[in-house]
Amino acid sequence: MYVKRHYSFLMTLQWSYKPWLFGALYTLAVFIIYRVVEFNISLPWEPIGVIGIAVAFYLGFKNNSSYDRTWEARKIWGSIVNNSRSFGAAVVAFVQGENALHIQRELIYRHIAWLTALRFQLRLSRPWEHIEDRLQRMYMPNVCIEYNQILDAELAKYLNRQEIEQLDNATNRATQIMRNQSKRLQELKDQGFFEDFRHMEYHHLIVSFYEDQGKSERIKNFPFPRQYASTAVWLTMVFCTLLPFGILDVFANVTGVVFWLAPLIAGLVIWVFFLMEKIGDYSENPFEGTYNDVPITNISRAIEIDLREMINDKDIPKPTEAENGFLL
Repeated sequence: MYVKRHYSFLMTLQWSYKPWLFGALYTLAVFIIYRVVEFNISLPWEPIGVIGIAVAFYLGFKNNSSYDRTWEARKIWGSIVNNSRSFGAAVVAFVQGENALHIQRELIYRHIAWLTALRFQLRLSRPWEHIEDRLQRMYMPNVCIEYNQILDAELAKYLNRQEIEQLDNATNRATQIMRNQSKRLQELKDQGFFEDFRHMEYHHLIVSFYEDQGKSERIKNFPFPRQYASTAVWLTMVFCTLLPFGILDVFANVTGVVFWLAPLIAGLVIWVFFLMEKIGDYSENPFEGTYNDVPITNISRAIEIDLREMINDKDIPKPTEAENGFLL
């Protein structure tokens, strides 16, 4: 997630300049054919303008829908933050008696392991995502290949080797970690560390964690409907293909330098439409590991700090910091 006040114009142009460049060159070729070859290939501007309005409305619909997916993902992880803090407070308050500090640490660490597994699972690639544009260093395109090795190393910070080995064949490790947490809470209840009422409070939190996990997986595993996404691209291409011929109709009677400035204007219009389409396209998948994602690594680290401070743990990591304006 980009966290500075503004994307600079140069940054925006850096990842979106190609439509402007190709659009200007394409329009220039149309104008050269008209002026040098003296072949009238202009089209009436009015119908092309109507197409442009329709495309703009469609892109607005797509961008709104894409933003809704990103904002829903952020709300889901906001819920994970709140429920995790509630879980940590409940662990510290409810687990009392012999060996309480060790048990509190075990439950807190298992919850952090669940966050870690869920975070890694949400970063796995899907065919419809922008795999080639993943953030470098932390989430390389080959994260799927190294998934087990990397995740095992991270989980080893919070779980014992036996529990990690039990998860090796699990299709969804986050789900099984939370199942182990629920099973352990039942064992503690049976041992008398807390009574039925407090155990039910724990169970309600487990349910909320599963709900938030399921909501995250729904966004991750169900793409923005491809008919809407693909149609936006093709409609934009159709409009931008016809645009130079309509611009030519407007500038046909203009002479001098102004006539040859028209390709730059057309390129600018083409750039605006493709920029709107691309912004919507990169907002569809808020967990894919690119520059405008929900910063689930930062959120997970913040939760870990809060929970470990509740049990007065040692060697607590520092919050993640933005690099070049980007927060992971």
